[in-house]
Amino acid sequence: MGVKAMLPSYELGFYALVVTCAVLYSGSGIFEASRDSMNRKAFRDGIKPGWHYFGRKMDVADFEWVMWFTSFRNIIIFALSGHVLFGKICSMAVPQHRAVMYMIYGLLAVLASMGLLYLMIILSHCLLLYSVALAKQKWLCYVAGLCCLASFKVEPFGSWQSGFVTGAFDLQDVLFFGGCTFTIMRCMSFALESSEKDEGIYSILDLLKYNFYLPFFFFGPVMTFDQFHAQVSTRELRRKDDEMRSIRVNALLHVGAIVAVDIFFHFFYILTLPSDLKFVTRLSDWSLAGLAYSNLVYDWVKAAVMFGVINTIARLDHLDPPQPPKCITMLYIFAETHFDRGINDWLCKYVYDHLGENHDNILKELVASTTTFAITTLWLGPCQLVYIWSLFNCFGLNFELWVQKFFQLGPFAKLEAKLSGAMSRRIRAAFGAVNFWAIVLYNILALNSLEFALLVTKRLLVMGFPVSTLSIWFITYCGVQLIKERERILALEEELKADKAKLE
Repeated sequence: MGVKAMLPSYELGFYALVVTCAVLYSGSGIFEASRDSMNRKAFRDGIKPGWHYFGRKMDVADFEWVMWFTSFRNIIIFALSGHVLFGKICSMAVPQHRAVMYMIYGLLAVLASMGLLYLMIILSHCLLLYSVALAKQKWLCYVAGLCCLASFKVEPFGSWQSGFVTGAFDLQDVLFFGGCTFTIMRCMSFALESSEKDEGIYSILDLLKYNFYLPFFFFGPVMTFDQFHAQVSTRELRRKDDEMRSIRVNALLHVGAIVAVDIFFHFFYILTLPSDLKFVTRLSDWSLAGLAYSNLVYDWVKAAVMFGVINTIARLDHLDPPQPPKCITMLYIFAETHFDRGINDWLCKYVYDHLGENHDNILKELVASTTTFAITTLWLGPCQLVYIWSLFNCFGLNFELWVQKFFQLGPFAKLEAKLSGAMSRRIRAAFGAVNFWAIVLYNILALNSLEFALLVTKRLLVMGFPVSTLSIWFITYCGVQLIKERERILALEEELKADKAKLE
């Protein structure tokens, strides 16, 4: 109830004004803190010379972002440009064999960048999981796949395998573990899909075509085997109306996002500031809340740029890859919180939805979510911080269902039925605001540090109570109402499209 309920335009305008003013006020505090801390000795490693003519240095604390646009920039441009040109020629010359051509290019690119021994390690895992797939037993596919994944994520097995790769360069570890772990997830998808095939299994060539598609190989996203196989097997390559225009627009948006992040890092040191807890304790509650929220938004932007660029290449190859993650600004539900939609789709299909079914039973949901986060913990690499992150997010996912079930009880259901749609929406938004900050606090554990997460929690819930706590809760409530309004508009648009489709 209340999902499609309208609120008065003046009320929504007030909410937008409150959120805008709060963001500007919090941003000004972060800007001042960044300016004042530019030359601090504690920030020497995280802030490097930048735009001298503006008198600004740049936040370079994020290893991944710096890696993409310095040491890995030319490699990315060269490899992906070659893939695009190669793929275009193959699509025009031999569209029925384009998947094989993509595989050959991917194999050669991996061989050239990482060497023969690395390629042999990858192929050995592919062969092992293909052999397991021959048995067509799902439980065996899970066991073998997770053991292979653990061999890269648990010491000393990971170091033992990486020791076979001779030579050394800056990106060796990143490319080694990225390519290996994504390979295991793809091989598991292949094995699980093969076990459901009515007659026989897919060939080893199908697995190699799937695994060595270069845009997905090192950094994902993971596209489940059934989707990839169906799309690359299509011989008639036709573009949808305005598809090329959409691809060009998305490419320009990603370039704009890269430039915007570069500008942002010269004026807001959101990644370096949390590293000095003594300095951060001097910030106001508003600035501290904005700093925590900004870290989540940045991580989403980073994921959106990385997967967006890869997805643009895949769309040029006539594929429909997993979309970038949903922006954290538009989230107040744990079930929709993910920074890698490919891994999320994989987990939902093979674990979460498989065990949780319709996610309406409390016990089944607990088993499904616990299993899902156990596999996610293995995927991220078992350590204390990941354990805590998984525990809190698993709790948040289950707590949503518990609260939902509680308020579906007779007395509460009758009470809500008496309320207007608008009032029901307001009440739900108040709970959504609490959930929004639970998502923020639980996820900065993984993005920053446990100490920073505890500091933010203590300042906002204990030391800042009641003024800061209630003020930030109200501002978040206003933001959730704006999100709900967007969801309402999208739901109405979907209904209109469905009605038009029925009439046609």
